[in-house]
Amino acid sequence: MGFKAETSSRLNRLRRSGARACSSARILRRFARDEDGAMLIFGVYAFLIILMVAGIGIDFMRFERDRSRLQATLDRAVLAAADLDQQMDPTAVVEDYFAKSGLSDYLISVTVDQGLGYREVSATASTEIDTQFMHMNGVDTLVAPAVGTAEERIDGVEISLVLDVSGSMNDRNRLPNLITAAQEFVDTMAANSADGRMSMSIVPYASQVSVPQSLMERFNVSDEQQYSNCINFQSADFDTASLSPTSPYQRTMHFDWWSFYDGMVEDGITLIGNDANGVSLPVCEADENRQILLMQSDPEALKAYIRNLSARGSTSIDIGMKWGTALLDPSLRPTMGALSVLGEVPEVAANLPTNYNDGETLKVIVLMTDGENTDQYYINDGFREGPSNVYFNNAAKAYSIYHPPVDAYYWPDDNKVYYDRDGNLVNDGNKWADHPFGEVNSDERREGCVGNSPRNLSCGERSAPGTSANLSYPDLWAHVSLKANLFKNYYPFLDASIANRRWYHDVRNSVSSWVKNDRTERICDIAKDNNIIVFTIGFDAPGRGADILRYCSSSDSHFFEVKSDSDGEKLRIAFDSIASSIRKLRLTQ
Repeated sequence: MGFKAETSSRLNRLRRSGARACSSARILRRFARDEDGAMLIFGVYAFLIILMVAGIGIDFMRFERDRSRLQATLDRAVLAAADLDQQMDPTAVVEDYFAKSGLSDYLISVTVDQGLGYREVSATASTEIDTQFMHMNGVDTLVAPAVGTAEERIDGVEISLVLDVSGSMNDRNRLPNLITAAQEFVDTMAANSADGRMSMSIVPYASQVSVPQSLMERFNVSDEQQYSNCINFQSADFDTASLSPTSPYQRTMHFDWWSFYDGMVEDGITLIGNDANGVSLPVCEADENRQILLMQSDPEALKAYIRNLSARGSTSIDIGMKWGTALLDPSLRPTMGALSVLGEVPEVAANLPTNYNDGETLKVIVLMTDGENTDQYYINDGFREGPSNVYFNNAAKAYSIYHPPVDAYYWPDDNKVYYDRDGNLVNDGNKWADHPFGEVNSDERREGCVGNSPRNLSCGERSAPGTSANLSYPDLWAHVSLKANLFKNYYPFLDASIANRRWYHDVRNSVSSWVKNDRTERICDIAKDNNIIVFTIGFDAPGRGADILRYCSSSDSHFFEVKSDSDGEKLRIAFDSIASSIRKLRLTQ
């Protein structure tokens, strides 16, 4: 090939190379201007981000599932271990819960703090969870911790144990069974209470509630008699929990409205002096074993008191509940402080009752009855104080009755009743005189009066020993029942209907059981409004009694209906259930 041809060939090859270069440049320029590639890359990055976020969510869901299971197991374990009824070692209880859940490898530690009246159990656990997606960001594992503390303790607890000791408690072995169950209740509460953190008052009630003299003196109570200490509450008193130290209260007379009893004659006991005998079944009793026991924390003192309980009288649930509530009311604190200084109550009672809202004290009433409210009797005004028209000759054990219409004294014949059981007159035997039965001086005799009628007084000297003393109404009712006074002193010479009206029905009055039911419900409402927890026990209680207890209880689960059994097991179970309920169990963390 010649030079010219070769040169031309080379030029053509250069042209083709230049054309290809230009074409590549154009392709690159077009690619740079094309946006379809950018969307593809963004889609890839978006997919990766969504995958990572979803993966993190899945990892966290797995984490929360395992953490929740671990925490729930730990919570159940420490709650069970902190139960004061739990007899096993608390640490062993926690370990057993984890073992049965297949989580033993994750339990790290168990800490137990316990003492008189409390137990606190803390535990920690932890597990590691391998991540499935977060490891792409360098997080290979997640740590799931579980921490919990459970505590059961009795902090401050004030209890009013309001117990029915009426006469029906002697039936079917009820009183012995109550004594056993109540003592066990005291033991349980004492064993589960820190020193000085439990206070218990016992309010035995029957026809009335008797009050210790030291407490009675702190109220403005009338003083017609000093034989016994009870208060006749008025209707308005059941609309408040407190007892006022200044408001006037009427003292219950020491009297027996039901039985036929004359202690001055039948037992031959001197009326004047400390050895004077009293009526057999007074509405208000002076027996210290039937008076309120105030704010004790010593279980032995409480149990000793319970062992000496006795049963007699009728039933006043309203009065028992009134006192039970009052002993938890903060208004009584100054009184308790004063009695503490005098040594009448334990030192720990000086700051009791606590405020309702102190947040550290549980206030509880346990109200028990085997019956229902019965009519409550009291002595009417006009027969509460001052001299009666009854005279008593202690040496001769003889009565004389002053009869104002004829200004004469009637002498019962050897104190024998002149009417039979049906009220028929069997012997008039009336003997009248111008002086009470006994010796008189000659200058006290009327001249020229003979015979045994009110208009012909027998005024001659008598050989009977001693002289007669005029009895005040408080002294008369304290030693002679209303019925004995009626039958022995008035039936012999008064028409039966007149005697009944003047010396029985006019002397005493009553509050009906229906009114007492209303009073009971009102004071129960007051107690519950003040956040006092009210447990009630119906021990063979009849329908109306059970209805009142059910109403008074803080809820249906706070009412226990118990039937008698030979060994009192059912009653003990009720008291034990109440003791368990009183204990405060709480998860603190």
